[in-house]
Amino acid sequence: MHVISKSAMKAFWERHSDAKEPLRAWFRLTEHAEWRDLTDVRKTFNSADVVGVFTIFNVKGNTYRIITAIHYNRQKVFIRNVFTHAEL
Repeated sequence: MHVISKSAMKAFWERHSDAKEPLRAWFRLTEHAEWRDLTDVRKTFNSADVVGVFTIFNVKGNTYRIITAIHYNRQKVFIRNVFTHAEL
C-alpha cells in the first residue's frame, strides 16, 4: 500500500512523543501490505473498523486512532487524521 501522507503522523507525534514508535510501526506494516478489502486489513490489524467511508485503526492499545480512507483498487491509504482516544 502507498501511504499518503506521513506528515500527519509526524505532526501528531511531535505533540505526543510516546506515539512515535507505534505510529511508525503501523506505517511500516501498512506500507508492506497488499490489501484487497477489510478482511485483508483485519488480518494485519484485527481492531480496524469502518465508519462511513473511513477505516479507523486503534494504535498503542487504543490510546491513539488513525483515521484513513483506503482505496483498495489503487493500493493507497490516505491518512485523514490522527487523534487520541479522548479527542475522538
